Amino acid sequence: MRRALDLAAEAARAGEVPVGAVVTRGETIVAEAANAMRGATDPTAHAEVVALRRAGAALGTSRLDECQLWVTLEPCAMCAGAIALARIGRLCFAAEDPKGGAVVNGPRLFAQPTCHHRPEIVAGLGEDEAAAQLRGFFAERRQGELPG
Repeated sequence: MRRALDLAAEAARAGEVPVGAVVTRGETIVAEAANAMRGATDPTAHAEVVALRRAGAALGTSRLDECQLWVTLEPCAMCAGAIALARIGRLCFAAEDPKGGAVVNGPRLFAQPTCHHRPEIVAGLGEDEAAAQLRGFFAERRQGELPG
């Protein structure tokens, strides 16, 4: 999770929402990414999706069942769907996302009967730091919107 938190900080410095994701197999980092939606002008360039794409390419497979995904924020519905399709074995995330999350909040995608793969879920690792990164990022953005 430490590497994912560092990637989130890099994303914030680049003007992206601070989310970082790391895919591991065993103790080895297979792929990593930070949010890149603005920089890539790609609404699907969430850290999780980019990391999953890179992991699939690195391992030469779309099935990542022996892998873990470490992410600093509870995945949204799009990312949770990608996690299920990639068949990630374990999802570890730091901060819950009551507004946009789809794992323990919102649609709870993995609990739906139509979801064919449910990863093991570990929540709360690094939660305080991830939440602080997000609060700080959005507080700075709000300050910039205030009239002069």
